[in-house]
Order: sequence, then structure tokens, then C-alpha cells
Amino acid sequence: MIEVVLYSKPGCCLCADVKDKLEALQAARAFHLRVVNILDDPGANEKFKEEIPVVFVNGKKAFKFHLDGEKFLKKLRSVG
Repeated sequence: MIEVVLYSKPGCCLCADVKDKLEALQAARAFHLRVVNILDDPGANEKFKEEIPVVFVNGKKAFKFHLDGEKFLKKLRSVG
């Protein structure tokens, strides 16, 4: 199964929007979504604090700040 990781933090409205979009897109295409709170992960916080939300698909950075649903589904088709 394709793994999608969203790096985010509480109180981030862009992060909440991307998370909502990802959850809605799971109805169109199955994938495992893991949400990482960068405040709980010092390495992720240092790496992504200026870029959140960041979305990785199977370990590769795919989107940051915003998520285009059509481009996301196209990306999933290309990796799996």
C-alpha cells in the first residue's frame, strides 16, 4: 500500500486543510496516511518548520504548503 506522510503541527490552518483533503481523497484511492506532528519530533521540526504542511508519497517529497487533489491522485497512480 502507498504510504503518505503529512508533516504538520497543531494550529496550522494550511495543515488542517491539507489533512482534510487527504482524508477525502482516500475515498478515491486507498493509501495509508500517517500524520507527523513536527512539535513531537525534533528532527522533523528542524527540517520542516518553515515548510509545513509537507506531504511525502512513498518517502519522496510531493507537495508543500498546498495540495492539488488531481495532481495528488496522478502522483499515486504513477507510484503504485
